[in-house]
Order: sequence, then C-alpha cells, then structure tokens
Amino acid sequence: MIAKKILFFLLFSFTVIKAQSADDILGSWMAVDHSVAVKVYKVNDEYRAKVIWFDEKLGSGKPMNSRYDSGNPNPALRSRKIIGMEILEGLEYKPETHSWEHGIIYDASSGRHWDSSVKFGKDGLLNVRGYWKFKWIGKSLSFKKLRSTL
Repeated sequence: MIAKKILFFLLFSFTVIKAQSADDILGSWMAVDHSVAVKVYKVNDEYRAKVIWFDEKLGSGKPMNSRYDSGNPNPALRSRKIIGMEILEGLEYKPETHSWEHGIIYDASSGRHWDSSVKFGKDGLLNVRGYWKFKWIGKSLSFKKLRSTL
C-alpha cells in the first residue's frame, strides 16, 4: 500500500512540474540592477527584444524620450530613439540545452554589437550573456519577469 502511494505521489509530481517552453522568454523583463527593462517578442522562430524603459539617472541624465542612439558607429542610425529600439535579434531556442542561442545584442552605450545567448537560472531569472567570439569573453545581465507592462 505504501509503495502505491509513493508511486502515485511521484507520478503526480511529474505532471505538476512544468517543462520549459521556448516561449517562456516572452514578455517584459527588468534588469535586477533596475537599469533597463525590455520586452521580448517573437517574429517567426526568432526571438527579439526592445527597450521599454531605462533609468534616466544613467548616462547623460536626459529624459528617456529625448535620448538617441548617439554612440552608433553608423551616422544614419544616430537619430533613433533608445525607447522602442530593438537591441536583441536572432535568438533561436535550442531544446537540447534549454537555451536561446545565436543572437546579436546591441549595446547602445558603446555602439557595439555582441553575440548573445540566454538561459534561465535555477532562481527563475533570465540570464543574458553578451560575448565576443567566446562565451567566457563577455558580460552577463540578469532579468526578472515583470507582471505588468511598463
């Protein structure tokens, strides 16, 4: 009888545990340092992100709606507003590693593009890694899911 209860409990536990889905990345996310918030969305099989908020105290201190991509190496793109600007593109979900890979992330503060990957941490945070050629040469930023959109 005890064996049946244990078996039932184990089977019930496995059905309650939610498997990670490729679309779990979708939605609005705030950096844990509260520097930036992004909205992740999907176009066909590609995941992208755009800036929806950032801390105005960072950088020049100008209001969000009056900041432009002035550090862009391409003069034609320097008039783009930071708010609403796409900063991540090309991410593809890899089910075998439970990660999103092969993305390109744009750093508006430096005007540089980096390779990127994204993975959920055990703490439920979304860990974004921007790197140059090798994943160990780069920088990571963690994000927490927002319940409502900014």
